Amino acid sequence: MPTATPAPSIGREEELYWLALHLVPGLGTKKASQLLQHYKSPAAIFRSSLSELASLGVSGAVAQSITSGCTFDDAASQHQAALAGGVTLVPMLDPRYPERLRQIYDPPPLLFARGRVELLETVMIGIVGTRRPTAYGTAAANKLARELAQAGLTVASGMARGVDTAAHKGVLDAGGHTVAVLGCGVDQVYPAENRKLAAQIASEGLLLSEFPMGTPAFPQNFPIRNRVVSGLSAGIVVVEGAQYSGSAITARLAIEQGRELFAVPGNITSKMSFVPNLLIKQGAKLVQGPEDVLAELPPADRRQVAERRLVPLPPPSQTSLIEGFTSEMQRSLVARLSVDGPTHIDTLLADLPQYSSSEIIAALFELEMAGTIRQLAGKQFIKVW
Repeated sequence: MPTATPAPSIGREEELYWLALHLVPGLGTKKASQLLQHYKSPAAIFRSSLSELASLGVSGAVAQSITSGCTFDDAASQHQAALAGGVTLVPMLDPRYPERLRQIYDPPPLLFARGRVELLETVMIGIVGTRRPTAYGTAAANKLARELAQAGLTVASGMARGVDTAAHKGVLDAGGHTVAVLGCGVDQVYPAENRKLAAQIASEGLLLSEFPMGTPAFPQNFPIRNRVVSGLSAGIVVVEGAQYSGSAITARLAIEQGRELFAVPGNITSKMSFVPNLLIKQGAKLVQGPEDVLAELPPADRRQVAERRLVPLPPPSQTSLIEGFTSEMQRSLVARLSVDGPTHIDTLLADLPQYSSSEIIAALFELEMAGTIRQLAGKQFIKVW
């Protein structure tokens, strides 16, 4: 693992060397790190001989690719694509490269960054979870991400469906800082329905990937991506996840990397609660609010976070939510809805027979416009946490 003093920002020629090294077929991240530790720069690696590389444990085919310089044409194409897409290259020895990530077992030699690159120097907390969360999981991820952002932390996640998306949106709604680590190139969007979210993160936050420009979202990329989410972060918060989910993989990686592990407790009857509840049983810290995360940060991180703290938006209590409406019907509707699961409109009609269906539908619409409730598919409603 390279521990040399980070080099100053680099020019076009050195960027081409970094890209060429990154594109060498068969050269893994760990071996690339070992070569950089030995040679101190990618240019020196390309000037080495086959025998020198062989003595360092590089296989014949990989050594031949390095000494022949066969990846420089692709590197030039990648460089052009990065320039055209407004993408910044952040090599491992760049001062902007996150120190926490540099210290993991297999750090990416090169990062592709689109957006606010300065966020790489902030204290991050990762939020991960299932792509198929319950209504409770979505609300918990959104609320916790929003509050962590207001506390001054940068929230990292993977921009996948479900918990990841809810976390990114919670941060952006609070005007906070978020980093999306992708399992594809930063010029690609996956899933497609997150195109608008990706554009907003590129503008207000940071899209980050170790995969070259144009790389599709292959399934095998996501476990690779997960180690970067945990590697960037001071700790990982697991919201929901089934027994064999990606969030379980990320939790294991966080433990291996020496990161703090947090979990949001879930309903014991839900299979999506398996991973967080098991992690709590095994020693992960139970999270009910941002203070549970902040308390575990090292003092230096807490000081940095305090300097970036946003003006908090005080969440209303359940009582004030209900009392904030003058209509008895609105108070009755809010009282019958839950943050834990949706309620079908037929149930509300049956519970409130004194009101007509048109009156209840109108009241639900007003509550939704006020941001107090949210309508889900199938005419189901849930209280906003």
